[in-house]
Amino acid sequence: MPIISVPQEFNEDDLYVDLRPIFGHPLFLKCEGFNFAGSVKLKAANEMVEAAERSGVLRPGSVLVESSSGNLGVALSIIAASKGYRFRCVTDSRCNLATRLLMEALGSEVHVISDPDPESGYLGARLNYVRNLCASDERYVWLNQYTNANAWKAHYRTTGPAIARQFPGLDVLFVGAGTTGTLMGCARYFKDRHPSVRIVAIDPVGSVSFGTPAARRMLPGLGMNVRPPLLDEGYVDEVLHVEEADAIRTCHQLARRGFLFGGSTGTVVSGATAWLARHDARDLTAVAIAPDLGERYLDTIYQSNWVQDLYGDVLDVDELSGARAA
Repeated sequence: MPIISVPQEFNEDDLYVDLRPIFGHPLFLKCEGFNFAGSVKLKAANEMVEAAERSGVLRPGSVLVESSSGNLGVALSIIAASKGYRFRCVTDSRCNLATRLLMEALGSEVHVISDPDPESGYLGARLNYVRNLCASDERYVWLNQYTNANAWKAHYRTTGPAIARQFPGLDVLFVGAGTTGTLMGCARYFKDRHPSVRIVAIDPVGSVSFGTPAARRMLPGLGMNVRPPLLDEGYVDEVLHVEEADAIRTCHQLARRGFLFGGSTGTVVSGATAWLARHDARDLTAVAIAPDLGERYLDTIYQSNWVQDLYGDVLDVDELSGARAA
């Protein structure tokens, strides 16, 4: 029986869902949402905060500030609350309302950017705000998840070994690409320790991370408007791009079987099942990482009006709701 004194001490690291009965392909989904932050970002947040404390950058009286589309903001909110720091999360209008309310409930300030930068989009506008804030007051400490090596070291130390421990015969690992902390930590671990494992990065269409053209993206979590500084493509064997409509379809397929996951998970599973369908996967051991759960997306990807307004030309909303009813 685990007994903890601070929320970041708990994370269920060994829960997997066998997706073969749902999608017909051999795929195990590693669920990273069972902690008090509800996402994989708790690992990176904890590693970055502790490193900043050890170095003396973060000390009593400091105010944490970070740019986040949601999940890292929640993770830092929890850690800041447990350690007594103030925290300001800089996000944008794509951040789910439930996520913003959760951060505020934990005592954090949330600043929402409503106007994208003409060149670098919402992310660029968020980063400009953070830089200006830090320049105006030396109390602000920016951990900078986009360049902080501790973001990937957290997964090199925890997520990669946890997967290898449960699946010593792993053939292929599917990881979503956002800031690429999870991707690079796992990829570096397996290339160092189990180089035969194939690393497949899953990126949403419209993300520029791997050199593809920018386009509208409405699902928070994965994808970038600028190339991720942490990314080293030498550790990645293959990249798949997934349309947001396909990610939403996959989320609804999972929900029809009782598994409510977020848009990032839908993206990763959609890409993974498409890859497995193109390969002879009968004897493969494949794992995909689910970054979070789906409760925070009830007013977006699971809300028919939201889906209709944004994807009505490519998604049959009646089909989604009809399949749920069936």
